[in-house]
Amino acid sequence: MLSRLSLRWLASLWVVLAMAAGGGGVWLWMASQAAWQTHLDRAYIAGLALHDSLENRSALPAGVTMVQQGAAPSLPNGWRETLLTLTGGGRPDLSRGARLSIRVQSPDIQYPVAEVQSFGGGSQAAGLASVTRTLARFCSTPRLFVQFDTGPWMRIEGAAIWGCDAAPPDRRLLAALVLAGALILLLGWVAEISGAFAGFAAALRDHRARNAALPVGGVEELRQTAEAVNAYVAQDRAALENRALVLSGVSHDLGTPATRLRLRSTLIEDDTLRSKLEHDIDEMTTMIEGVLTYTRAEIGAEPFRQLSLTSLAEAVVADYQDVDMPVRLVPAPIRAARAGTLFARSRRQPVETHAILMRGQPTSLRRALSNLIDNALKYGREAEVMVDGDADDAWITVTDRGSVLTEEDLARLTGAFQRGGNAGTAPGVGLGLAIVSTIAAQHGGRLEFFRADQGLAAKLVLCRRWA
Repeated sequence: MLSRLSLRWLASLWVVLAMAAGGGGVWLWMASQAAWQTHLDRAYIAGLALHDSLENRSALPAGVTMVQQGAAPSLPNGWRETLLTLTGGGRPDLSRGARLSIRVQSPDIQYPVAEVQSFGGGSQAAGLASVTRTLARFCSTPRLFVQFDTGPWMRIEGAAIWGCDAAPPDRRLLAALVLAGALILLLGWVAEISGAFAGFAAALRDHRARNAALPVGGVEELRQTAEAVNAYVAQDRAALENRALVLSGVSHDLGTPATRLRLRSTLIEDDTLRSKLEHDIDEMTTMIEGVLTYTRAEIGAEPFRQLSLTSLAEAVVADYQDVDMPVRLVPAPIRAARAGTLFARSRRQPVETHAILMRGQPTSLRRALSNLIDNALKYGREAEVMVDGDADDAWITVTDRGSVLTEEDLARLTGAFQRGGNAGTAPGVGLGLAIVSTIAAQHGGRLEFFRADQGLAAKLVLCRRWA
């Protein structure tokens, strides 16, 4: 639900949530810290009052009781004991007044002696107060015994001051959880929005974006962008289809006048004039058909299906051979592969190529291969066709004999209405290779040229799992 809001409102909500979570977490942390400080201060004050009671026989602080022991306290088995002797001076060698002996026994804690303030300076009262404050820091069931000078040992009961039940709840962990939860929630929302934009970008880069609508979802800005792109793609595709429809209608409508012109040209007695007129009619018809074919290739409406590129090439080559065209299918070179077992050394063995399977548009691929063969026959006298591939790509290489082109020709041959320097008076309008390049792009591939031993080779590279 939140992802359907505007990004502006989401950002405002994130800021408010971050501020609320931060403020709440800090408040919980500070309140817990203040409560603990109050608890420790109370235990410290109780220690000061306890020392006054021991020294001046005044009343005990609230929550503290004292019981006289008949003998020195014994240590139960498994318990731990901390022994302290507090003096009235700053150092043991400068002690004055009565000594205060303290024993703290606990079943699970060895209390730290270093926190007693009288070591290194301070009064007896401050030392005893430090002991009671230390008892309040830890949750345990200690037994506190004190002996003032040479008097009897006294057991001090003060669970109401330094016991576990007297300690305030420590909400610092809760504060940390609140902050961590808010951070995780914010990062999760950010990741969701970022993932939606990344998915939209991936769908926009996908080759199927021109034929399928982009997913509409996510924040309001992303939905508006997807709807705008879908509308633009639909308009672009409609324009292409309308152009193809218009060209198809023009081609159909011009068929009848062209036929009449051809029939009437036969009545012309001048052979030279009749030949020129028939050539113009053929060129006009070829140009119209070429533009129509190029537009249909741009649309790419033919569905993709599983096919054997090897069988398709064999069928096309066979059609040319049936009319005695110098076209032949040559096998792909045998590649060596390493083969071995756990107990034998690997060795290179020849691997024979088999049928190249892929997903593609059969009619478009057939047209592309025919255009390459026609160009090879037109400018190179004969054509050799080879089909090969690997795990990702498949390719068809058409090699002619004797064709010579410059580097500039190779760079611009795939553009519309472009012809090489060797075209001469050969028929054509320069759309054949442009159609091949468009079909290659629709299959996730490309059209490449390179010079072979005796001519020019055109390589049609196709992605085997493009759709």
